[in-house]
Amino acid sequence: MALIKSISGIRGTIGGAAGEGLTPIDIVKYAAAFGTWVLEKTQNNTIVIGRDARISGEMVSKLVEGTLRGLGIDVIDLGLSTTPTVEIAVPAKKAGGGIILTASHNPKQWNALKLLNDKGEFISDEEGQAVLALGDNEAFNFAPVNKLGQYSTDNTFFKKHIKAILALPLVDVEAIKAKKFRVVIDCVNSTGGIVVPMLLEALGVEKVEKLFCEPTGDFAHNPEPLPENLRDIARVLEKGSFDLGIVVDPDVDRLALVNEDGSMFGEEYTLVAVADYVLQQNGGGNTVSNLSSTRALRDVTEKAGGSYSAAAVGEVNVVTKMKETNAIIGGEGNGGIIYPELHYGRDSLVGIALFLSHLAKSNLTMTRLRASYPGYFISKNKIELTPEIDTDQVLVQMQQRYAKQPVNTIDGVKIEFDKEWVHLRKSNTEPIIRIYAESDSNATADHLANKIIADIKEIISLKS
Repeated sequence: MALIKSISGIRGTIGGAAGEGLTPIDIVKYAAAFGTWVLEKTQNNTIVIGRDARISGEMVSKLVEGTLRGLGIDVIDLGLSTTPTVEIAVPAKKAGGGIILTASHNPKQWNALKLLNDKGEFISDEEGQAVLALGDNEAFNFAPVNKLGQYSTDNTFFKKHIKAILALPLVDVEAIKAKKFRVVIDCVNSTGGIVVPMLLEALGVEKVEKLFCEPTGDFAHNPEPLPENLRDIARVLEKGSFDLGIVVDPDVDRLALVNEDGSMFGEEYTLVAVADYVLQQNGGGNTVSNLSSTRALRDVTEKAGGSYSAAAVGEVNVVTKMKETNAIIGGEGNGGIIYPELHYGRDSLVGIALFLSHLAKSNLTMTRLRASYPGYFISKNKIELTPEIDTDQVLVQMQQRYAKQPVNTIDGVKIEFDKEWVHLRKSNTEPIIRIYAESDSNATADHLANKIIADIKEIISLKS
């Protein structure tokens, strides 16, 4: 069993002992902490909640609802929803905050409370620490009986979300309709199975083949949209009757694409392709991704005359950097598209609409479009350390060892070698250093990663 309290919220496995899993006691404690923080920070007594379709969602939702109402907070419940839809609903409802009940790409035994501020954006690390302190100290007071919060539901936000996407100038519905696209979708038995078909119909997609679109929460495969988990949709596409495949994770903030022949477009290249389209249509502009994302975004940005910036890993960090640099698009290499013209949050739905507009106007197949981008490969590795090893000191020594190279230390250590790079980050929960390396071939990326791993082992051996 696991309970993890971090910048991205409170997440854990359902069941077990309090404090060791996401039990009802933990759910109530941290929902009360967040509700107290919202009341203190905003003096606004309304919070929007919504959930993905995972099996524990209804139970968790009722506990959160009752806890917030017990604080005197009015709850607006979107029911089965998506992370980006809740993000849009918070400012639309003039609420003081939002809670999304989802463990994103984690398996079905996990759930989480993801916490939003009054702008519908994830709370900062500093704000998150304040919420955790309130919860750990149980520093909250509940309302008397005549001041309990009210409860209401709102099932209109999928339509509102889609309407806002269709109104974006760069979403070209006519171009999409003219292509008569035939699409296969995999929504991993969560809420994407409700809203993605609604969006594709509104965009004029001619044929939609649905895989795992019943929102039962009993995920048909590992819900993280990685190639090894997408064999079913690949097999359908291999038969040659469709133009592309679309895959979303359980809360619909990560978008993966599959080519017409069943090969993977590449999750890293979701953002690259959508950004390329936005930059073309905008005549350039600035972009942001996190340090562990592909260099290809920098390449297409600079080709369009714009400026690329890297942010620390984590959506809130990417959003902060996007605001600082006035970026017109950004996101993360895990398929997360952030398009500020709609809202500052990863959103697969706007990503789908922008990508289909791009594909329609390009007059290319998926494989040819993918081939038009720089070809990079990322090798993802980790090295496990014993608890007594000072991980921070290891990273400092790696920085010193490669001091002649461009080094970025805003989030671990990223070392650049011309068009290759290595990013080293320590885990927040385990004695592990994660090592990502990128090059123009898998073999070279693996070789680079192994060289860095050897360096780390040498540093450790010299200390022992």
